[in-house]
Amino acid sequence: MKKAISEFFKMVLILLAGKFKKFTMRFKKTKTMKDYMMVYYSQAKSARLTGKKVAWITSGGPVEPLIAMDVIPVYPENHGAMIGASKMGGHLCELAENMGYSADLCSYARSDISCATINGGPIGGLPRPDMLVCCNNICGTVLKWYEIQARYFNVPLFILDTPFCHTEYTEEMGRYVRAQFDEYIVFLEKACGRKFDFDKLKEVGHLSHQGQLLWQAVLDTATHKPSPMSAFDAFYHLALIVTLRGTQDVLDYYTWLAGYMKDRIARGIGAVPNEKYRLLWDNIPIWHRTRWLSEKFASHNACLVADTYTTAWCGALKYIDENNFIDSAAEAHARIYLNIGVDQMAKMVIEMIDKYDVDGFVLHSNRSCKPYSFGQLDIQKIVERERGIPCLMLEADMTDERSFSESQISTRIDAYMEIIKERKNKK
Repeated sequence: MKKAISEFFKMVLILLAGKFKKFTMRFKKTKTMKDYMMVYYSQAKSARLTGKKVAWITSGGPVEPLIAMDVIPVYPENHGAMIGASKMGGHLCELAENMGYSADLCSYARSDISCATINGGPIGGLPRPDMLVCCNNICGTVLKWYEIQARYFNVPLFILDTPFCHTEYTEEMGRYVRAQFDEYIVFLEKACGRKFDFDKLKEVGHLSHQGQLLWQAVLDTATHKPSPMSAFDAFYHLALIVTLRGTQDVLDYYTWLAGYMKDRIARGIGAVPNEKYRLLWDNIPIWHRTRWLSEKFASHNACLVADTYTTAWCGALKYIDENNFIDSAAEAHARIYLNIGVDQMAKMVIEMIDKYDVDGFVLHSNRSCKPYSFGQLDIQKIVERERGIPCLMLEADMTDERSFSESQISTRIDAYMEIIKERKNKK
């Protein structure tokens, strides 16, 4: 019986594989995130049937060379966010802890490691990888995490090492990272069994750059008062710039989304009815409580209009040169938000405070993401000194719901919003 079900499933996937192009055209007309992502994961899940290769890659890694080689990129971190949103994080993290992994490790890593052994999670596990690509510009945990998965699946692993830019980016750093891009290309040629397509990379690089520009244009609509979207909306719409960066689908979707937000502005529609207070969010979302947090802040007529997380996928735009993509990509990947010093991070936060004209700064002290959280107290002090706006620190975890206290956080938000309201009334 199990064999019959398995064969039937394979037949369905084969039929779907032949229809992807048709489906994609239909989805471009409806422009729903769910439709795009369904096609994406269907393609990834059926890769072995369609003759394509799958690469697991970190969210800060250079995906464009994979797209140029027609390799399907899959993001365990994105899957971790889905696990968190589905409230499966606590269970999967506990399974990893039973395997011997510390509860202090990143919940994305824990849930991914345990998920691989049982094909768990909201989509029945990720498709088996043919290779892994890891870039440590987001954190050091990914190095051991991806080594574990490379051993488990017995597949090759490529590691791109980016030196931490404490104060500045030097020519020596540039040469060091750039040389690794050459090694990356050799790795892909060996894994795929064919020569690298540099002409295709130029096309993919152009699409990637244009997609990032469009994503920034979408985020910029939140400068309007009232904001047509909130950071919680941005957390949702972020998926495409992460998973499909370098494809035409990203341009199609964000062109539509930017237009949709501009239409909301024209009609005076805000993400939060009767918006009175504007806030900035720092760190990865608390995926298992995004709806609750959105409603909680909205009950105080407060809108989180921007965040440091979703802007990370267009924060290095100024370093990208479309006519010299590989060289400029080396610099861009080394200078992302999580790979720079606290003073530089604080400067970027202050620029966002001014740009979006916010009344307060909310920081998620994320138990899982140490690189994102360690410097937050220093950033908070700088923000309070330079801009004098109230700050709120919330302790939680992005995926593991066991580290969330609803009553405590609710009380803290209520008290914080009273400070915001009092300060606003005095002006």
